[in-house]
Amino acid sequence: MKILYVIPARGGSKGIPKKNIKPLNGKPLIYYTIDVARQLTTDNNICVSTDDNEIIEVVEDYGLKVPFKRPTHLATDTATSNDVLLHAVSYYENKGEHYDVLVLLQPTSPLRKAAQVKEALSLYDESLDMVVSVKESHSASVICSENESGFLELTLNKMGLRRQNISSFYEYNGAIYIINLKSLKERPLFQLTKIKKYVMDEVSSHDIDDQLDWQLAEIIGRQ
Repeated sequence: MKILYVIPARGGSKGIPKKNIKPLNGKPLIYYTIDVARQLTTDNNICVSTDDNEIIEVVEDYGLKVPFKRPTHLATDTATSNDVLLHAVSYYENKGEHYDVLVLLQPTSPLRKAAQVKEALSLYDESLDMVVSVKESHSASVICSENESGFLELTLNKMGLRRQNISSFYEYNGAIYIINLKSLKERPLFQLTKIKKYVMDEVSSHDIDDQLDWQLAEIIGRQ
């Protein structure tokens, strides 16, 4: 099973400027994910996909060659992860490098560990479309929507049960995606159906989206 590890790192971050290369506890954010990938494979199987020259410079200063600069049309707000991943795969296939599996590791999950990626990989086989990391959701007991009369109604917890008595629900945490490349070429990610979960704890699931997330990651990382 030949695996390509893709780390997508677009330059245009609005919530936290230059987020992917901003130092988190003294180390550029993207380095945490590169460190994880390097514990799992050699550098030639790690692809940082970016449109940003400064990100390229920071990554290559860390000794990892960035294989290409992502085209501008794949670095817009409307570009999909699907397009970005297929572009990376196509680049390698044009060089004669063919992979069976793609592991997507987003830089915004700096607290994920290599051991967790290995555990997720152990769940994968070629009959699946994807193994994805999740965390247990506590929203099921309280999530609600507004009805036609303008009043709130519980969406999932119709009986008003205690959280402990509700069936388990999960949410994608964005840390690990193990994707069957054959499936990815046939249909987009959101249409994949044969998906297995890999459950991660709350701390390692931490995803950085805004400044508060960043501050929490700094506090956790110092402990």
